[in-house]
Amino acid sequence: MFKKNHLFNNASKFWLSNSNLATKVTMPECSFTPQKYQGPKYEDVVQTRRENLSKGNFPYYKENVMIHQGHKQWLWDTNGKRYLDLFAGIVTVSVGHCHPKVNAALEEQIKKLWHTTTIYHYPGIHEYTHKLLKKFPSKFGVVLYTNSGSEANDLAMYISRLYTGKFDIISLRNGYHGMSPYTMGITNLSTWKYNVPTGFGIHPTMNPDIFKGPWGGKQCRDSPIQALRDCSCEPGECQAGDNYSNQVQDILLYCAPKGGKVAAMIVESIQGVGGAVQYPKNFLKNSAKMVQSAGGLVISDEVQTGFGRTGSNYWGFENHEILPDIVTMAKGIGNGFPMAAVVTTKEIADVLGQAAYFNTFGGNPMACAVGSAVLDVIDEEKLQENCQVVGTYFLNELAKLRDEFEIIGDVRGKGLMIGLELVEDKKSKKPLNLDRVLNIFETSKNMGILVGRGGLYGNVFRIKPPMCITKEDVDFGVYVLREAIHKESKN
Repeated sequence: MFKKNHLFNNASKFWLSNSNLATKVTMPECSFTPQKYQGPKYEDVVQTRRENLSKGNFPYYKENVMIHQGHKQWLWDTNGKRYLDLFAGIVTVSVGHCHPKVNAALEEQIKKLWHTTTIYHYPGIHEYTHKLLKKFPSKFGVVLYTNSGSEANDLAMYISRLYTGKFDIISLRNGYHGMSPYTMGITNLSTWKYNVPTGFGIHPTMNPDIFKGPWGGKQCRDSPIQALRDCSCEPGECQAGDNYSNQVQDILLYCAPKGGKVAAMIVESIQGVGGAVQYPKNFLKNSAKMVQSAGGLVISDEVQTGFGRTGSNYWGFENHEILPDIVTMAKGIGNGFPMAAVVTTKEIADVLGQAAYFNTFGGNPMACAVGSAVLDVIDEEKLQENCQVVGTYFLNELAKLRDEFEIIGDVRGKGLMIGLELVEDKKSKKPLNLDRVLNIFETSKNMGILVGRGGLYGNVFRIKPPMCITKEDVDFGVYVLREAIHKESKN
């Protein structure tokens, strides 16, 4: 299966051999040989997509990529061209594409039992539940299984309303929590909202964005890289965190029912779709205390930040020194397998006993086998530590690009949860013209790296690769970004 083969990207060779901007960096070697593609033609796929799939499934590139096979941090298209995947299937492939141990666990399980439901006992769900709960503080004791992050957040909202007897929920502007009819109300990015009634009882608070918001400075982030913004705070204090959390207090005072009674506050520890926005220190800690003191629950959405991706901790909420009441997770939990979960306390989960609760596929034998293998790989290959070391290196290298180019306004993140924001200039912070963003995006793809885009204006490059990438991969990725940005800066 693993044959030695030096695969190089023809497009990357062209760019790398014709650049005089910096020291040339070639795409790292890969010893994996993909199978030869024998499926439908690219033109036929494009036609089917155009005629038979929803227009909501927008193509990501001007000349889109047709992916054929993946291995660890690498993807191959149908022509055999290799790409460094720095987006991980939208922050989903945690331990690497088609990881041999995860594949083997799934293969072994499907030979025995594909599906049964939680109305029966089967060992996989019980074994996996115990293994997952060991990754949490001791107060958490119940896992509820679903199939997607939207579904998990939907259930978390429902549980919080049942448990507290309250209806109102606080979320953040620029936050993304899913696109089901229920979660659409707590997703506060207009790009993803339709003109239908949603959000009854939802109160979006100000987004604590220290790059573009009214408050923030050079000492605000829990990150190796700080914003290029003056800060008057003394060591150990963060005025921006206090100011933004005061906005949450105002919602409790003015918008919630009398007495500031809310069911919950839901928040990502670092915003994902919103463009890797990091909050100032103490914001989440103060806000959580306010909500919990008012009788509400705190829901931590770990769909993108969980399972060691931020490096310093296994869960993103731990970076903020808070103890939420409910934690939701998906994406990286199954390395691409459709799987999600809600973790909470027994007392809170027991409210579902008021009626019957059932999920046909949640916690099915295949998902539990995959999820268990993912936990093992993260530990055995020390991927959380890799996120810390390689992620910090990545952030520092990207910060050098920020200092080099006027159109890079901000670099932020923690571990391998990284954002690079493109602007017209650093002073105005105006989002870079979308055509120029797309030019850089397209050039980067042609040179052999795949990144995501986020933020309200699509001007933030989302860099959230499989957690197994190396410093050598980072050097190549940064080189390509430098070339692509330099090319656009000359126009």
